This record gives sequence, C-alpha cells and structure tokens, in this order.
Amino acid sequence: MDSVRRRAIIIIVIGGLVVTLAMGLRHGFGLFLEPMSTELGWGRGVFAFALAIQNLLWGLSQPFAGALADRFGAARVVVVGGALYTLGLLFMGVSESALGMTLSAGVLIGLGLSGTTFSVILGAVGRAVAPEKRSMAMGIVSAAGSFGQFAMLPGTLGLMGWLGWSAALLAMGAIAALMLPLGAMLRDRPSAKAASDISLGAALDEAASHRGFWLLCLGFFVCGFQVVFIGVHLPGYLFDSGIAVQVGSTVLALVGLFNIFGTYAAGWLGGRFSKPRLLTWLYLIRGVVITLFLVAPLSPASAYLFGIAMGLLWLSTVPLTNGIVASVFGVQHLSMLGGIVFLFHQLGSFMGVWLGGYLYDLQGDYGVVWNLAILLSAVAAALHWFISERPVHRPAPSEARA
Repeated sequence: MDSVRRRAIIIIVIGGLVVTLAMGLRHGFGLFLEPMSTELGWGRGVFAFALAIQNLLWGLSQPFAGALADRFGAARVVVVGGALYTLGLLFMGVSESALGMTLSAGVLIGLGLSGTTFSVILGAVGRAVAPEKRSMAMGIVSAAGSFGQFAMLPGTLGLMGWLGWSAALLAMGAIAALMLPLGAMLRDRPSAKAASDISLGAALDEAASHRGFWLLCLGFFVCGFQVVFIGVHLPGYLFDSGIAVQVGSTVLALVGLFNIFGTYAAGWLGGRFSKPRLLTWLYLIRGVVITLFLVAPLSPASAYLFGIAMGLLWLSTVPLTNGIVASVFGVQHLSMLGGIVFLFHQLGSFMGVWLGGYLYDLQGDYGVVWNLAILLSAVAAALHWFISERPVHRPAPSEARA
C-alpha cells in the first residue's frame, strides 16, 4: 500500500471516530429535555432555546473553523473543538439556571461542534482522497457519525437511568475528551500549492456570484430545520401522546442505525448519479414520510417505522451537499465553503428547535412546526433541481495574462 493511500485511510478512520463521538453525544440531547425541564422547573422553551443557540453558534463559527482547517490543517481545530465540547458537557451537568444552560449547552458545545464535525473533517477527507473516490469517502465518514448516533444513544439512556441526568452529562464529558488525542493524530495537511489556486477572498467572491451555491445553502437550511426539530422534540412529542420515553429513545437509535446505511448509500450513489437530482428526490421522500407519520394512527410501531425511514434520509444530505461544493469549487477552500453552506443548515436548526419549543409552550402542541417541515421539503426539492455540479471555469494563468 503506497503512502498516499495509507494516509488517506488513516484520515478517514480517525476523522470517522471524531465524528462518531461528536455526533453520537449530541444525538442524545433530546433525552434530557423532559427530565431537566421538570426537575429544574423550566418550560421546554428554556432547553429548546439553549439548543437553538448551540446550533446557531455551531453554524456561525463553522466557516471560521473551516478556514482555519484549510489554512493550518484540521488537527489543531479538532483539538480545540474537542476541549470546548468537553467543557460544555461538564458545565451543562452542573447548570441549574437558564443562563448556565445557555452558556454550556449553547455557547461552549456549539463552538465545540464547529471544530469536530462534518465541515472540518470532510474537508480533510476531500483533500486526502482522489476526486473519483471523494463522494464515497465522505459517505463513509458521514456513516461513522450515523453509527455514533445509533451506538451511543442507548449508552446515554443507560447513564441517565444509572446516574441521573446530571452525572450522566459529566460522564459524557469524559467521553468527549477522547476527541483531543484523536484530533492530535489527524495528520491532515493543507492542499499543496498549485497554479490554479485562488485566494480566500477570491474563493468567497466566486461562491457569492454562483447561483447554485446559494440554492445549496437554502436547501441545507431545510435539512437543519427538519432534523434538529425531530431529533430534539420527537421524544417529547411521543411522550405527550402517551408513548413511553423508552420508545422515543429507541426511535432515535433507529434513526442513527439506518442513517449508517443511508449516508453510505448516498455517498455511493453520488459517485454515479447527479448529486443535485438525488437531493431533490431525498427531500421529496422526506416530506412524504413526515406526512404519513402524522396522518397514520400513532403507536410504537408507527414511531419505529418513522425512525427507520427518517434514518435512511437523515444525514444522506451531507456527503451529497459537500460533494457538490467540492465538484464545483475544488478542495482548496472546501472546509470554509462547506462551513458557509453548513451555516445555513444551522440557521434552519435554530429555527426548527427554537420554534418547536416556543410554539409548544404557546399552543401546547407541535402541529404548526410539523406542517412547516412538510412544506419546506417541497421547497428544498425544487431548489436542488436547478443546481449544477459542473466545475466553475477559472482562467489559466496564461489566459488571465492575455
């Protein structure tokens, strides 16, 4: 095995482990909504607002984390992000006020996630593998995040049952600390200089003038709105309908399990078919699945089927979306440009999780937000139909001088 291929495999494995921990720990946050809100006397809006801030800061800081990873390599960014993530979980475990919850779960974990998740890791992967294998490699790492969601959710529930919610969060902080040594081993290097390289400012100008880039951003807004609303509020929605809390945790575990297959399949398909067309069909099917879940009689069985179906569609958007960015703009500024697209995902996440909690406290149900999720599926499907993944034309140095 040559050194280039060995290095690519190492980056895929270590990057996959980091994403497994970061996404796996985050996926269980919805399980803490009801016990923390009840014991500390909060409305669900307090918890939802903290997680909304988390998603917003995650998105706002992602382009900067991505730019740093593009410039200096991903290792340092992952180590700093892992440290912030660990501190956030530890402080969340001892928080007893709305302000403490917002600073820990919102600010610290939000900043930590920006350095330990997809934009930074997939940027490193994109630089390490050959273009024809890029979509598949991104699908593998995204599937690792899905595996974390499946494997760590039962552990989170077990820790809560054994230790209570506060000590469970402290234990999760200790697990998050594993990202520090993993990050230190991530030997990602910035792309080698080439004649076709452009500056950071030129890359931003190029993306800003590209219609497909903005359509991709708007489509990813929808993804964030849907998955974070469902991930945080689905256990509470089921609990309100008289379904045991264990069913909610099992549904989220099923999302994580089938997400493994969905993201891997998306990466495989993205290397063979049009990624924008695949995203159009993905969002259309999401809307149908949500509609069927709401109109069918609610039961544990229907909830499990919903978890399986949504799992297949959950993070399938990630390798396809990042793959389009890499195809159109190249890999030199991939983490930064992917971070900007991801910012819109997190703006959608903020709206989904916050609106869910706000309208629940106001109206006593999630009906309006479910309907918005369905409507936005149709919007996202239409947006992706008009995206091209053809690489942008950059004049060669000789052309530019002419």
